[in-house]
Amino acid sequence: MTNDNIGVYEPGRNLSGRASAAITGKRFLKISGNRNGGNIAVAHADAAGRIAGVAQYDAASGDLVGIARGNSRVTFVTAGGAIAAFDEVEVGAAGVAIKKASGVAVGYAVTAATSGGDAEISLY
Repeated sequence: MTNDNIGVYEPGRNLSGRASAAITGKRFLKISGNRNGGNIAVAHADAAGRIAGVAQYDAASGDLVGIARGNSRVTFVTAGGAIAAFDEVEVGAAGVAIKKASGVAVGYAVTAATSGGDAEISLY
């Protein structure tokens, strides 16, 4: 490593959670219950609801999963429909990103995405 800048402490950034159900990476997550073994319990976020972050990879129920989070952080989220650049997004079914309709705005698209593709989302 030559002159790498490795964060020392980044409050509000990545966390580890314990999956309370099977989790697919690149999906919005919610806190699904009380702490489990010291980690927050997480599952796919509810449609139109709030989020705790985004799953960094797939995880089986009971496994640890990385949670990408943080205001203005840009991360990949699976699109549940066509999203245009700068569209605000909300949570769709099973934690995917969809164009905001009547739910809670959780971020906005940095560039366009197609249904099933990776949407680049700047988190709120």
